[in-house]
Amino acid sequence: MSSTLNSQVEEYLHGLSEQGLPPLYRLSLEDARETYRELSVPDEQPSSVASVTERTIPGPETEIPIRIYTPAGEGPFPPLVFFHGGGWLLGDLETHDALCRELANASDCVVVAVDYRLAPEHRFPAGLEDCYAATRWVANNAETIDARPDTLAIAGDSAGGALTVGVGLLARDRDGPAIDYQVLAYPVTNYAFDTESYEENAQGYFLTRKDMERFWDGYLRSELDGRHPYASPLRTQNLDGLPSSLVLTSGFDPLRDEGRQFATRLSEAGVPTQSVQYEDMIHGFLTMLADPELERAHEAIEEIGAAVRSELR
Repeated sequence: MSSTLNSQVEEYLHGLSEQGLPPLYRLSLEDARETYRELSVPDEQPSSVASVTERTIPGPETEIPIRIYTPAGEGPFPPLVFFHGGGWLLGDLETHDALCRELANASDCVVVAVDYRLAPEHRFPAGLEDCYAATRWVANNAETIDARPDTLAIAGDSAGGALTVGVGLLARDRDGPAIDYQVLAYPVTNYAFDTESYEENAQGYFLTRKDMERFWDGYLRSELDGRHPYASPLRTQNLDGLPSSLVLTSGFDPLRDEGRQFATRLSEAGVPTQSVQYEDMIHGFLTMLADPELERAHEAIEEIGAAVRSELR
């Protein structure tokens, strides 16, 4: 790896090491969820938006909690449906609250965060079906959340990136809703561990290869699921008809190569795709908005926001 790790990130990783924090894969599910929450929720007051409201909407099996972030200004605003990361096993509305607030401000969108069902209690495709149901609900109920009914974007980070592509594929295959844009931040795209980045970044940069093995093991019902394009979108034969895309990857990330490979596949399929590479970053850096307040995270969110505004104006 020729690039150099960002100094703020390096300091952050040293701090975790000095705390003696065990890797997530070694923790019980309950402890892993709590640790991830503690690492992701900033102590400081998050960015303010015009309003934050919570409600539940109908899901395939149970009600789905959502959180709606409305930016300042005069609506209606374009809607952006957001699916959080956490390896399908971890994460919730709180772990990505600060990110969703900044995203709403940067993009001038109503951001709708989806609290989908987590594995292993609810394995593939339960969480994906929740995300798709929430996307349909936003498309069909835009006026009720001060959103425009004529446009729609979806976004997610890490495992949420895989869910984002899955929702795009489901919307294409099930004839709707129409999705104009998707943002994939360091996405999971393939049930495989055979890339150079998995070798180079197997450990030492927060997300480890063993973490990903555990996440996949908890998410899938069987090995066969791992080959399904809705779970491993890089294995999709036909990517025609997916929304215009922004794919963001990090240099020091086991998932770097599969994210870049997916961006290439999208482009080859004729999908307008922008691939942005943050070579000095680790996986998950967009949620590092405090302690330390990572400047590169704010830069990346502004870049995402600018791309979304340009696409949905």
